[in-house]
Order: sequence, then structure tokens, then C-alpha cells
Amino acid sequence: MQSTTQPRQLHQALDGLAEPIDALRALGAMFWQRGWSVGTSSNFSVVLSRDPLELLVTASGKDKGRLKPGDFVRVGSNGKPTADGQPKSSAETLLHVVAAQQPGVGAVLHTHSVWSTLLSDVFFAEGGLELSGYEMLKGLEGIATHETSAWVDIFDNTQDIPSLAGQVRERMNDAAEPLQYGYLIRRHGLYTWGRDLEEARRHVEIFEFLFECVARRLVLTGELKTSGVV
Repeated sequence: MQSTTQPRQLHQALDGLAEPIDALRALGAMFWQRGWSVGTSSNFSVVLSRDPLELLVTASGKDKGRLKPGDFVRVGSNGKPTADGQPKSSAETLLHVVAAQQPGVGAVLHTHSVWSTLLSDVFFAEGGLELSGYEMLKGLEGIATHETSAWVDIFDNTQDIPSLAGQVRERMNDAAEPLQYGYLIRRHGLYTWGRDLEEARRHVEIFEFLFECVARRLVLTGELKTSGVV
């Protein structure tokens, strides 16, 4: 007979979290439909408490378009599960922790869209991507006019997540020019966040719209061919 210990422990770990779990499941289905989180790509989190810091994170290797109620993990500030019997969290959990440690961050979202993946490679040598002059920039919290620019850092992809988390933390804590809104990982995808899940979701939508605008403009104007990128 199969042991019921682990299912019981998982139920206890996720007890009382039906609302954020349902919200993340709905978000996953939406992102899957938009083509931003296909296969088992992407990971999402919401902050459950700040002191001590605790997050609810999607489990590793799960289809984000078909998340089940048990496909989540409670983790602490070290990125490790806070209770026994839970599934494995994403290998990138520390990146969620680093973002969640910033004041006012209540949710962190990571997507793998075609446009973010391609642009993160095309602009990697420049260290980042500038989004400038678009009306949709006003969808990023705190921006009130299209007459502005948002710089999106691009970090190199690596399986050494603690090292990458350290790089991201350093940029976020840069006193002169801290990392804002989100960043890209080369040939990988987007990380963004917000004060709650709704704001973080909006930031994903805004970034994805702007990334597609930039990419399509480069193709339509022939700038990619001119620069020798393709």
C-alpha cells in the first residue's frame, strides 16, 4: 500500500493557501495560452510573509498551463522548502527570493516568450535593451508619460543560479541606478515583479508587448540585417 505521509504533509504545507494557488494556476493557464509559458518553462511566486520572508513558488518541471493545486512549494529566504513532503521547487527559486527581498515586491513572474528569448540574445553584447517612447511604457508602475525610457538589463544564462542571483542582487541594490521593473536572461526569458500578482502580471503583458514591437520594428526596417545580426 502506498504511503499517505507525503500527500498529508503537502496538504498541511499548503493549507489555507487556496486563494493564491488558484490565482497562480489561472495565471499559468493565461500565459500558456499567450505562448509565454509553454512546456514546463517559467516559474511564478507570491510573497506569503515578509518577516520571516516566505514565498509560494511553482514546483519544478510542471506544465504551467495545467497546474494542479499541489504543484506549489512554500520556501523561505534561503530558497529551501519550509515544510517536509513538498515537491521540488524550481532551480531558479533564489532569483525569486532576491526580487522578493526588495521593498514593496509581492509577486515575481518568469516567462519564456519567443520575443524575450530572441531579443535577450540580439542585445546581449550591449548589456541590455532600451525601451523608449512607447505609450505602453505607462503600464509599468510609476511611469506617467510615453516620453521616457526603460532600460532592461540582460544577464548571461548559467546553471549556477547562486552566482546569477548574486549578480541580480548587486544590480538591484545599486545605489546610483538600481535595477527596476525586470530583466532578461540571455536566450532564456524575462523576470519581472510587482507589489502584488496583478501588478506583476501587468508588467509581463507590458514587457511582452514592447519586446514584440521592438523585434518587429527591427525586422520591418531591416536593422537586423544591416547590423549583421542575422
